[in-house]
Amino acid sequence: MQDPERHLQVKLETKLKKMGVWHRFIEKPVSTVHTADAAEASGIPLHQISKNLMAKTKEGQYASLIIPGDKRIDYKAAAKALNSKGLGLVPFDEAHNISGYPPGGTPSIGYERNLKVVVDEELTKFETFYCGGGSSRLLLEVRKDDVIRVNRAVIGKITE
Repeated sequence: MQDPERHLQVKLETKLKKMGVWHRFIEKPVSTVHTADAAEASGIPLHQISKNLMAKTKEGQYASLIIPGDKRIDYKAAAKALNSKGLGLVPFDEAHNISGYPPGGTPSIGYERNLKVVVDEELTKFETFYCGGGSSRLLLEVRKDDVIRVNRAVIGKITE
């Protein structure tokens, strides 16, 4: 079956190569949107697959909050990491307008917009971790150092 989101993988791969980012795509046997389903389909531990949550601060700045798949966001901690008075998640069906990728395919790197990025400190324990690969049928393995460098990410404890 041809993946209708294949062009997004190509776009993402082109960006990653231009940025000099090591990466590896992993095809899942089924299309998934949620990290728990991606972990089950791929056999990769849930805590090593990131959720890439699109948020908007009270000041109107968009941000990507990158957290382990088995954690929940701590909104106050995330707002503090962004020097904001508060934030909320962008509705699920609108998040693709911010990241440029569909739910379940949102990577931790290579966004369409220039976003502030916060990486939860739990993910910095891994040399590599997994995220959406541009398509709900793909995971992308990336080095945490590349995600931090390219995104100019802030690292903080932003999970409960």
